[in-house]
Formats: sequence, structure tokens, C-alpha cells
Amino acid sequence: MRSFRNGLILGGMLIAALTWYWFRAEGRVLSEPPFAERVKVPEFPEGLAWINASGPIQLSELRGKFVLLDFWTYCCINCIHILPELKKLERAYPNNLVVIGVHSAKFAAERETKNIVEAVQRYQIEHPVVNDAHLLLWRRFGVNAWPTVVLIDPEGYAVWGHSGEITFEQVDAILKAAIPFYRQQKLLDETPLRFDLEVRKAAATPLRFPGKILADEATGRLFIADSNHNRIVVADFEGKLLKVIGSGRSGARDGDFSEAEFNQPQGLALEGQTLFVADTENHLLRKVDLASERVSTIAGTGQQNRDRPPVGQMLPALKTALNSPWDVLVAHGGLYIAMAGPHQIWRMEVERELIGPYAGNGREDIVDGPLLPQRAYQLGYASFAQPSGLASDGTWLYVADSEGSSIRAVPFDPRKEVKTVVGTSHLNEARLFTFGDVDGPAKQALLQHPLGVVFYGGQLYVADTYNSKIKVVDPSSGTTKTLAGTGKPGNADDPPQFNEPGGISAAAGKLFIADTNNHRIRVLDLSSGKVATLNIAGLQPPEKTTQPEPVTALPGTVEQRLTLTKLKPHDGTIRLAVRLELTPPYKINPLAPLVYQVDRVAADGQEVQAPDRAAQRSGPVQAAALGKPVAVEPPGASFEIALPLDAQEGRETLRVLVNYHYCREGADGVCKAASAVWIVPIQIAADAPTSSLTLRHQA
Repeated sequence: MRSFRNGLILGGMLIAALTWYWFRAEGRVLSEPPFAERVKVPEFPEGLAWINASGPIQLSELRGKFVLLDFWTYCCINCIHILPELKKLERAYPNNLVVIGVHSAKFAAERETKNIVEAVQRYQIEHPVVNDAHLLLWRRFGVNAWPTVVLIDPEGYAVWGHSGEITFEQVDAILKAAIPFYRQQKLLDETPLRFDLEVRKAAATPLRFPGKILADEATGRLFIADSNHNRIVVADFEGKLLKVIGSGRSGARDGDFSEAEFNQPQGLALEGQTLFVADTENHLLRKVDLASERVSTIAGTGQQNRDRPPVGQMLPALKTALNSPWDVLVAHGGLYIAMAGPHQIWRMEVERELIGPYAGNGREDIVDGPLLPQRAYQLGYASFAQPSGLASDGTWLYVADSEGSSIRAVPFDPRKEVKTVVGTSHLNEARLFTFGDVDGPAKQALLQHPLGVVFYGGQLYVADTYNSKIKVVDPSSGTTKTLAGTGKPGNADDPPQFNEPGGISAAAGKLFIADTNNHRIRVLDLSSGKVATLNIAGLQPPEKTTQPEPVTALPGTVEQRLTLTKLKPHDGTIRLAVRLELTPPYKINPLAPLVYQVDRVAADGQEVQAPDRAAQRSGPVQAAALGKPVAVEPPGASFEIALPLDAQEGRETLRVLVNYHYCREGADGVCKAASAVWIVPIQIAADAPTSSLTLRHQA
């Protein structure tokens, strides 16, 4: 397949929008697709691993839908930034758009399907993801940067693409322009689809992907960023639960500990009775008053800063948009921030409510040099690559510079320059793509996407995240050696294994490690080298507050009206035997929910409207059995509905609605939703021939 040129595809997007506005203004109907150029897309290669789908997906199964391919890799901050935008699109166009993540790995660890599954759960991705481990699709589509998106129309043609971050509004404008044409041409299939999402399989755990951890030796307390539970957990060094800060709901609400909300919090810093929090996906900095037990916002607007990164100026903290603050540290009278999005280190003067960049020209790179340029991206100054962890010895601010697999040192003395402790700054090229798992002198040592660093006892201890190891680095020489971990993901204490640890802190002769993908806190005793798992007694996951969605028939569902049937009570009940008969090669998807609801409706001969809740109070069938969604476990083509009776005789009309999902035999990746509805007049009578009625649905 030909490679896509961004200019050409973007030109197609512009023409699509202009054409739509012109025809809308003129009141005309488009006779040709509203895109400047369309390129036929071949099928996905066979043999690829699929996530969030119970089987492989073929593009031909998605004809009638717009398909947005998102080329991403789970380490990439820019890829993370567009996930909320994709989620907005999926919510806005549930029956017209299918997003497919094409995971094209940068790091070796990211090629493993199991690791991608964990990333899909961590980022709460709700669309299918294919593991493009060998970059087959990447090359086929001519992709050269993360993220890149490609839009495919309902006839299977690529019509638009973009390299870099996107917003909901960009794609929304294109879909609003194009959908009327495809609908008018009867080229849309607006049947809802259902995918087998990983989030539905995940077991509840007390901690969920804990990102960062802070150990305070003076008080014997641990502060844990329970990131995917959107809260901060406070415990002592022995695992006694002290406090939970946050309701567990995703949001940005200030207030007391029970009502405050966070969104994927990460870095933590303590000063007296104040805990600072990098509220990463809210793009905010929060302050926790541990004495009054209140949470407040101290910096950020709640919106991601998508503009050029600022340089050389202090700005009003609450009026300045931030970009993925990942870690925080208090030093020299200021709050330092690893601002992962713009690849910079920022500093906040908390009392003056001012914030701004401290180091980094905004280029994603591993370059040593002076702290700040006069303008963004200016060469000859320090560059960082997604800084994600902070530590200090009082003279230097040490940075886990994750995308460059490096540990950097930033001076508190602004007359000095940024230097690299261990990493790739000495290379002339491929600085962002040189990584590995090698111990030794600074210029030989290799890390793989480290997210955490702590200075303790004259040494730097590093959470070498994608190597699933803890390493120790001499801050003066850069000499690096493995302290714990086998290099293979695992959760054993002996020999010690970790799974992408993201946070590390030190106190009382021990390292406290946020073992992110194991959903655990691990404790490494520096004197013995032994590792133990810290159990936090009494900690429970937040309560789920989601209510079952109401059962409604899909548009276009034809009701089957049955003739009056006499049924006799049997042990105080009657039974409806449901039979869903699908034409081969289609079958009921046993992994998808199958839900029914029975309602009492108007009497025979009258028009049947939506169920009348007031009418549920009369009739022989017990009202408690009506008007509630019921899941069939396990889902299947045949099941029975038992309806208890309040009376041994009487007449009424029931409406039975079943929502189910079906797919082709041997092709479980794409399953469609469908409904069956019966209008069932019944008469309860002791002389009736049977107590059961069969409801058949053929599709």
C-alpha cells in the first residue's frame, strides 16, 4: 500500500469541511464522497494478537462504520494525551465510529501482548487494540511518529490522517461533514457493536496501578498514589491503614477527604502538614492539608496546555494550563515539577501562587546544557524526554527522564548546566531509541524507560520500569548495577520480581516500591537485600456506584404480538421459555451480556406504549418481578423466565424485551447488538393446559 503523506491527507480533511459547509448552505445533496482523495485499505494481516476483542477483527466486518486507526505506544505521553479525545469520540458516535488502537512499540517491553493488556487496563481503553509488534501496519500505512491517526470511511477507504496529538473537535468536524452523505447513500450500518473489553475481566484489588509512593521517615507514614482508584492511600511502614484521601471517583472536585476527586494522580511531596499531589490527568497540582483534611487546587486550569511550552517567565498558577505533571518535589523554597507533557522541569512558588518552567527548551531529546532558552525549542539548551520522576541531594535535582532511558541532574544553582548521570546524551544520534538492560560504567550502562528515582544514603535508587528491576546508580560516576529483579515481569518475593515498578522512595534503611502492574507495594531491605510485599490491612477498592443501564429496544426492532395464551400456575409461578434462533453461521456471543426485562403494558387492543410504571401495581404477575433488567448467566440462546404470581387467575399483557449480542462462528472479534420484543397477552386459569409459554425469535 502506498505511504500516506500528511499534507495530502490533511488537504482532504480541509476540502471535506469546506464541501460540507457549501452544500449545507446551498441546500444541495452530495453525490460524491466529501473527501479530496480516498485510498483503498487492505485487510489487517493475519496472526496479530488482539486485545479488547474476543478474536481477530477484519476491516470488512466493519463496513458501514467509520474506523479511526490510532497508532500508539503505551510509554508515549502524546499518545496518552489523545486517549480522552478518542473516548469523547466513541461516546459521541457510538454507532458510526469504531476506534482501533494499533500498538506499535517503541521499547522492547512494549512488544509483549501481556504488557499491552496491562496498559489497556491502566488507561481504561474501551476499543479494540491490535499488537503491531513487528510494525507491519506501521510500515503499511507509512507512519513515522507517535501518535498518528488514520480515518477509514464506511466503504473501506482511508480518507484522512494526522501525525501528532488530535482533539475531539478536529475529528468531530470531519464526521459531521461526512455522515449525512453516507447515510443518504445508505452506506452506513448503525447497528451497535460490542467488544470484549479487558476492563470487564479485571479483578478488584485494594490498590490499582499505584504510580508513585512517598515514605516519610519522621512520622513513619507512607503516602501512596493509588492511581487507577483516583485516590491517595496513607499507611504506616507496617501496613496499618491510616487515611484514604479521595472518594475514588474520577474528577477534579476539591473538598474534604471523603468528597475530593483526583484523576490518575502520580507524584507526591510532603512539607510539614501539606502533601502536594501531581494530579496528572487533570493537568492540575493539588494541595492536601493533612491537619484539616481538605484538598484544594493550587495550579492549573483543568485543561491540557496544547500551546508551545513557555520559557523564562513565572505565571499566575491558577490561570496557567499545565501539561501532565508527573512528579513533584519540595526543595530550596520551591515546588519542582516533572512536567512530562512539554518535556520540561517546572518550579512553583507556592506562597506567591506563581509557576513556570525551570529547565528545558521543550524539545523531546536528551541534551545537556544551560537551563532555559529565551524562546521555546531553541538549540544549545537542555532538553528532556518525558521527565517522570524527581529526587534531590540538596545540590542537584535528579530526574528520571523516561523516554530517553536516562537519569539527569539539574542544578539548583542557575549558573550551572544540566548534565546526564547515566543515559544517552553522549550519543550523536538515536538518543531516544537507545535503551536496554546493561550494568556497568555510565557510558555502557543502559536503562529502559525508568519512571522513578530516589536519593538515599549517597546513592540513587532507580525504578528501571520496563526492565522490571530496581537499580542503584552512583550519582558522581554514573556506575549502575542491578539491586533487585530478574528482568522478567513477575510478583515473587524470593527471588525478587517486579512488574513495571513506577515509584520508589526510601526511609529507615528500606526502599518502598510502587510495583505498578502488580498492584502492590514492595519493601526492599537495604541491609539484607530481601524483598517483602506490604499488605495494607483493611484497604478496600472504592465502591462501584454504576447502576445497570435501562433495557431499551434497539431502533428498528419489530415487536412480535402473540395471541392470548392461557397459563396455569405451577408452584405459584408461570414460565416463559425464550428461544433465540439465529441463522448459521451466526451465534450468540457467550462472552457478552444477555439481559431481559418484563413489563406490564396496556390491555389487548390498545396501542402499546413505553411501559407504564403505575400499571405495575396491578395484575396477577407480581410487580416485584417486573420493570427490572435481569442478566442471564451464562448467556445462551435458550433460557427461562420464571414469573411469580400474586393471584391464581386474571388477565394482563406483558412486554418481554431481550437484548443480546451475536457474531459469526469463528469470528468473535466483532459482535453486534440486537433486540427481541414480544407482546404477550396471558390469562391465568387453573384449567389451562400448561404453565409455560415459548417465545421464539428468528434472526
